[in-house]
Amino acid sequence: MADFKHIAEQFTEFYYTTFDDNRANLAQLYRDTSMLTFETTAVQGTSNILEKLMAKGKQSLPFTKVVHRVSTHDAQPSNEAGGILVLVTGALLVDEEQRPLNYSQVFQLMPDGAGSYFVFNDVFRLIYNQQ
Repeated sequence: MADFKHIAEQFTEFYYTTFDDNRANLAQLYRDTSMLTFETTAVQGTSNILEKLMAKGKQSLPFTKVVHRVSTHDAQPSNEAGGILVLVTGALLVDEEQRPLNYSQVFQLMPDGAGSYFVFNDVFRLIYNQQ
């Protein structure tokens, strides 16, 4: 078994750096079988996921500029096929907003057969303060 904690750490750093700098480069992490759920909206397939993430079109994210601050990330091996479950929590600043929004995100990483991993499942939730 590969070092799942190390892989999860490398993935987390790469994913959020790439998301913040150039979301189009996230395409390499997804496949046509991949699914993203952002809040209550689910999309499947690389092109649909990129459309959602790119802040273009009617189904896109409601913001254009994002800075993620990862607080925690945890990982577990997830199945006999070598998958890795990754849970990330943190805060993000969107557009010109000065107050960060808390979030949690779960990734199911699967081996791609070529020595790397791809995102099979991606579930993102903003955490709203209830007062």
